[in-house]
Amino acid sequence: MTPPRFAFIKANWHADIVDRALDGFLDEIPRAQVQVFDVPGAFELPMMAQRLALTGQFDAIACAALVVDGGIYRHDFVASAVVDGLMRVGLDTQIPVLSVSLTPHHFQETDHHSQIFRDHFRLKGAEAAHAAKAILSVHHAVRQAA
Repeated sequence: MTPPRFAFIKANWHADIVDRALDGFLDEIPRAQVQVFDVPGAFELPMMAQRLALTGQFDAIACAALVVDGGIYRHDFVASAVVDGLMRVGLDTQIPVLSVSLTPHHFQETDHHSQIFRDHFRLKGAEAAHAAKAILSVHHAVRQAA
């Protein structure tokens, strides 16, 4: 059996934080099984996930972004659109799509706050890797039972 292939899509906004999710993901899944894609921001994640899912090259896709409150409440709409879009891609393509897309209520661009989120994103990336492996195991069991 060939090892599963994963796509990891990450938004470039706040890359110093978001990239830590990839680090956490790679702590749990060998780099050779992961292809990485960068997009400008969170809003572009669902479309890229859909394009990658439709190629049939990936068993699961993980997406990471940090959507912050810029003071005009736009972040609520963006975060909702992103998560809804990612869920739709997974449902439409039957390729698991995992989200490490976080929207903190309070984010300040200080060294201390940024470090907290870098650590949190690394943890969430590792959790996404565990979830990806678990859902693929379930998918495999369903195929075997059919």
